[in-house]
Amino acid sequence: MTFFEEIRQAFKGIYSLLVGLNITGKALVTKVETVHYPRQTVDNIDTYHGHIELIPTDTTPHFTKCIACGTCAHNCPAQCITVTKAELPPEIGEDGKPQKPKKAKYPELFKLDYNHCSLCGQCVENCPVSALRFSTDVYLAGFSREDFEYDLLARAKQNIEDKE
Repeated sequence: MTFFEEIRQAFKGIYSLLVGLNITGKALVTKVETVHYPRQTVDNIDTYHGHIELIPTDTTPHFTKCIACGTCAHNCPAQCITVTKAELPPEIGEDGKPQKPKKAKYPELFKLDYNHCSLCGQCVENCPVSALRFSTDVYLAGFSREDFEYDLLARAKQNIEDKE
């Protein structure tokens, strides 16, 4: 290694050190966001992003806006979302023969495995009907992995019943 390469490496190291000290210095002067639970509770949870949840419709609150297109499951990098479209029974035509059923516009199954979710937000951002949002449930706790495998349809119905 030549003398000039060693000098360049030294300046590179000093620059890297200054960048790190700049980040550390900013962190030292900002307000601490830690809450000492259970003595204190979280006041502002508007910016908190927990697991996803389904949004109910405006007209009929017992149904969700989800059209079961599967875009959220397709765009999830962790593959932690499972959506199954509901199956409608075949319709009987005028000639008495069963016809091909129309496709349902609602999910039969909507599951989230929160154990694998990275909270990237791809599902929320790419939903064509804005049927997903992040929850503000900051007090999640469980004793097993199964406690974090959610049936989001059941949770949406439970949230609606709790509000009534």
